[in-house]
Amino acid sequence: MLAPPLRQQATHPAQPRPIVSIGAGGIVRNAHLPAYRKAGWRVASVFDLDRARADAVARDFGIPRACSDLDEAVSTAPPGAVFDLALPASAILGVLAALPDGAPVLIQKPMGENLAQATAIRAVCRQKKLAAAVNLQLRFAPNMIAARDLVSRGLIGDLHDVDVRVTCFTPWHLWKFLYGIPRMEIVYHSIHYVDLVRSLLGEPAGAWCKTLKHPDMMELASTRTSIALDYGDVRRANIATNHGHRFGTRHQESRLKLEGTRGAVVVQMGVNLDYPRGMPDGLEYCLIGDGGPPAWTSVRLEGSWFPDAFIGPMASLMRFASGESADLPTSVEDAWRTMAVVEACHASSDGGATPIPS
Repeated sequence: MLAPPLRQQATHPAQPRPIVSIGAGGIVRNAHLPAYRKAGWRVASVFDLDRARADAVARDFGIPRACSDLDEAVSTAPPGAVFDLALPASAILGVLAALPDGAPVLIQKPMGENLAQATAIRAVCRQKKLAAAVNLQLRFAPNMIAARDLVSRGLIGDLHDVDVRVTCFTPWHLWKFLYGIPRMEIVYHSIHYVDLVRSLLGEPAGAWCKTLKHPDMMELASTRTSIALDYGDVRRANIATNHGHRFGTRHQESRLKLEGTRGAVVVQMGVNLDYPRGMPDGLEYCLIGDGGPPAWTSVRLEGSWFPDAFIGPMASLMRFASGESADLPTSVEDAWRTMAVVEACHASSDGGATPIPS
């Protein structure tokens, strides 16, 4: 059984706004700016604490202004500009305080490194009446939009099983700021999957979790995680990640599996495999509504997580800020709920396992 053509792209704003990039690191160069260039949006200026890095990004992407400091980035921003914050979580609060009241702002995930920081970020956004969203962009990858389309149209029936499994080797040394912080893997990586599960199944009642170190990466707080989210006695949601698989790509995996009462979907997230080169994204589905034997259909994708997914959060923010849409899917209010689940995961991990009766 074949599904009709699936949606794969976020809706673009009718009148795009200029963008001011606060940060010029690897994620900006490799994802934000390529996505905005692909969408045809104008980046007006860029600022980074490393002026040479900001100059290089401005030169390579044709950005007319590289700012010397944050005050210049704010004071020279075009009217209605969106501030795109690509910063470590610890730097978010200070930058938000410097932005104009009421400004649209897209905050790179995570929304702080713990729930207390997320709550403080939310409070500043409320106080300054910022139109603020968090760049939880996995929701907007073409294969994820297509998978959600299959679910929302009821094509796989009632969704009752969500399983994320990532076994790969991630070169964490590319992000020096991750070393020495008390929380790492869930906050900076698995948060994507927690947020994705929430967007599919709603709010879980609780979480069981263990996040732990790898013997070859002891300087990092954690690089492997197992999470089970509580959705009652029928719906299952599991997330398992291992970023220390150094044994080549043959048995690496990076996939989401959805099972419903009338079908299933398997999605490959290729960027995790052989990072940073990555492998292709993928999507297959199986529908059993016609009563025939199970058969899987591959979908030709119109892009990939990197960089295409980074179009989605910015597009939805621009549309919300201009009044084109009343919906802001990754608003700070919604992202706070994702951070609340992350906090529960850490509390579960710290609390330890249930003792085995003797």
